[in-house]
Formats: sequence, C-alpha cells, structure tokens
Amino acid sequence: MQKQDIETRRAPLLTPEQFANLGEGMIAYVREMRSEDVNRLYPQAPQIEPGLTIFVLIGADGSPIVLADSEEGAIGNARENDLTMVSLH
Repeated sequence: MQKQDIETRRAPLLTPEQFANLGEGMIAYVREMRSEDVNRLYPQAPQIEPGLTIFVLIGADGSPIVLADSEEGAIGNARENDLTMVSLH
C-alpha cells in the first residue's frame, strides 16, 4: 500500500452527524441492561424498579425506541415498525 492510499483512508467519509443519522428510522438493535442502567443512561425514561433485566430497542442514532421485559417484545416492536434488526459485536 502506498503512503498516499493510507492518507486518503484517514479522511472521514461521513461527518459525525451524518454517521449518527445513518439508518435512522430503518435500523435498530436490542440491548439487554439492568433497570438501574436504563434510568442512568436515559433519564427521560420512566423510573423502573431497580434489579430488573430490561431489553431496550435502540435506533441507529442511539436513542431508545421502546423498553420491554423480554427480548421477543423488543424485537416484535421492531417488526411492527418495519425496522431492520442488526447485531452488534
């Protein structure tokens, strides 16, 4: 690989704002978390009893779409809203 190729790849293809909006309204993922983390990460969420496992359907921009008590419930909401589910590693 030539030096020029390496330098070209360092230039961002998308601005942070464009990247955050990539897939908005089309892509989502489910994340399992403790109820106390939901309240800490998403202060606008309703207060939830501590110690519960919650499944959060999260949009491409990182905003929560729905809270569910099961993974199936969160995935069902994604399907109802025609969202493509992605897996994060």
